[in-house]
Amino acid sequence: MIDIHCHILPGVDDGSGHFTDSLLMAKQAESEGIHTIIATPHHQNGKYNNFKKDILNKVEELNQYLRSEQVNIEILPGQETRIYGEILEDYEYDEILTLASISNYLLIELPSSSVPRYTEQLCYDIQMKGLIPVIVHPERNAELIQRPDKLYSLVKNGAATQITAASFTGYFGKKIQKFTFDLIETNLTHFIASDAHNTTTRGFKMSEAVELLEKKYGQDQVYLFLDNAEQIVMGKHIYREVPEQIKKKKIFGLF
Repeated sequence: MIDIHCHILPGVDDGSGHFTDSLLMAKQAESEGIHTIIATPHHQNGKYNNFKKDILNKVEELNQYLRSEQVNIEILPGQETRIYGEILEDYEYDEILTLASISNYLLIELPSSSVPRYTEQLCYDIQMKGLIPVIVHPERNAELIQRPDKLYSLVKNGAATQITAASFTGYFGKKIQKFTFDLIETNLTHFIASDAHNTTTRGFKMSEAVELLEKKYGQDQVYLFLDNAEQIVMGKHIYREVPEQIKKKKIFGLF
């Protein structure tokens, strides 16, 4: 498996604190059948900044360390960038990194409780630059849970999304898990990834997620997610199904 969203780089954000933590994370990933991890440290989220050149250097350092420890995990560069208005200008300044550095896919994080007004326009502008915005963990965004039509509009207009394995398997609660199911069933998501920060409270959960995915939705859905991750590291376009609106269920005739 390939994990396209992980905080395994040591000492750069709220993920791995040092190389020992990264080693433990890599070993956990390997035990779950993951062979490639895209390291995606936080950027421009108000607390952490990780620029492209620094990430490339740290990824090389971590790969050398893991090889010295005989762990068969390849680390590729990436970045989880909080949405902000100047993202394209900073991309032109070579500060913003696409997934695996060779793809056209850009991880975009929304605030946890809201969707900024300029999101749709910015996603359009990003695509006009030949890039594809990938909205990370939309299932954990409070406004999208209440207004799934907003996510439908973004996906219909070309954005992709990535759900978190722990959301799908229920570690963030039943409400988030249910919304994750909704996103899969309406073709509103295109990747599943760990968003792992450590080996304890925020581990990978990828093998567990794939097992549940196959049980609930069948092998075709598993292959779609796994193949899309492979497409990323090969610098190719991902596979998509036609998105659908999430239908709000009526509760006691109130809605």
